[in-house]
Amino acid sequence: MLVGVLEDDAAIRRLLGEALRYSGHETLMAHDGSEALRSFGTDSGVRVLVVDIGLPDSDGRDVCQALRSAGQNAPVLFLTALGASHDRLAGFHAGGDDYVTKPFEVPELLARVEALGRRGRPPLSQAGGLELDPARHAIRTEDGEVLLTPTEFRMLAAITSRPDEVVRRRTVIAAAWPEGAIVSENTVDSFMRRIRKKLESVSSPVGVETVRGVGFRVR
Repeated sequence: MLVGVLEDDAAIRRLLGEALRYSGHETLMAHDGSEALRSFGTDSGVRVLVVDIGLPDSDGRDVCQALRSAGQNAPVLFLTALGASHDRLAGFHAGGDDYVTKPFEVPELLARVEALGRRGRPPLSQAGGLELDPARHAIRTEDGEVLLTPTEFRMLAAITSRPDEVVRRRTVIAAAWPEGAIVSENTVDSFMRRIRKKLESVSSPVGVETVRGVGFRVR
């Protein structure tokens, strides 16, 4: 199968590529988030993504959310030196499927990649017409670009990466705030009002609707 690898460390990227190819897989490599967004789209054919969290231009978890919003639904294995429980949870809340910490054992990583490849995922709809840029925490449409705060970006990404679902408030909070943060409903609603204004400022074809008592969905 074709495995996409997003890793900024050249030595680790080379190691992963050689190990995957030796195991019979093809690879598609990227060294930062911007290249990953260009290379790992829905038409790339990748079956599994290995994504480093600590990238020079962005957070790998934000890249994962941006790819999900663009319709890429391949399972994601996060690779990182951050091994604390809250770091792992943040990766899962960002749409990851598995997690390996550095330093890692190559045979274990290969086994996890192959398990994810067997599992696969159903096709995911795209929040069409809206592009998320994790490096700048920005959104773009044909009418322009507007910057978001990291919290706004992660809230919006949590919703647009699941365009066929009503995304519960607790899911949005988990994606946008650190584990254990106490966030009031008023705070969430205040952030959402700012997000909607920024979407309107670039005439976004994608909006966010509140489902009372549940959460949010793309409209």
